[in-house]
Amino acid sequence: MDLSAVREVSHAVSAAHLFTYLVPEGAQEAAEFGVTDRGPAYLAFRSAALGPVPWQVTLAAFYNFSPRAVRAMDGVWAAAPPERWQAARFVAVGRAMRRVGVRMTADRLAEARSLLDPVVAGADYAGRVLAAANASVALPSDPLVALWQQITVVREWRGDAHLVVLADNGVGPCDCLVLHTAAGGLPTALARTTRRWNDEEWAAATARLTARGWLNSGASVPSSSVPGATDIGATNTAAALADATLTDAGRASRERIEAETDEYCAALWAPIGETGARRLAALIAPITEAFTAAGTFQAVRPA
Repeated sequence: MDLSAVREVSHAVSAAHLFTYLVPEGAQEAAEFGVTDRGPAYLAFRSAALGPVPWQVTLAAFYNFSPRAVRAMDGVWAAAPPERWQAARFVAVGRAMRRVGVRMTADRLAEARSLLDPVVAGADYAGRVLAAANASVALPSDPLVALWQQITVVREWRGDAHLVVLADNGVGPCDCLVLHTAAGGLPTALARTTRRWNDEEWAAATARLTARGWLNSGASVPSSSVPGATDIGATNTAAALADATLTDAGRASRERIEAETDEYCAALWAPIGETGARRLAALIAPITEAFTAAGTFQAVRPA
């Protein structure tokens, strides 16, 4: 299978899934359970499919979050059991999609499902923890939300596969986040605030990547300039290195890691082939287009 088709559909799937972490509807649903901190709410919504697991299991599945970030979800299952978080997630997704005016005809929805469903049904879930958990969730009756949940399964499948590739390449949890921000994938301040790696950990990861020849280290940035840094035990003397940039070797290595992930994912898309994968990418594009037009993704675009 042409790996460019794998990359195309993977990007489309990731984009169509992403809005759930950024829309106000999620925060509103979490607030109904008395959880107003967006960090624990995010972790509860995304890990609800796993069931009432301890935070350490969520940490293992999420990879690029620090232990202190994930430990903050302690108590979310007391606020509401996972099945209620999952149901609330579906409510938030449906509300958000209709608020921004996602337009998909019944025929388009049916065609998208005709392509996604055999992929989900035929997937090998060995070692794909979040994908397997999401595949076990009963689909909601709302056709648009049911489509989104099937999108979520394949999005998490690639994510699970990506973690294997990162580990194979010796790129640890904080290292992969530093690499991602250096490539422009996420604003550094947002990454630091949500994943809660402190200054020493961030600087150590930056040093490891620099030693590999993957980064040009930037100027030091005091932790006071990183939102939330003073709340996570960061020290003002350690370097946050917010403006480190990729070297040519770093760009090549990052692309190689992505290509290896594509190779893992080729088997996932085999049931519908290159043509089906590209068609699915086109069919679900209205989801991303609607949220882009609504300004939903501005917070995750590096300045």
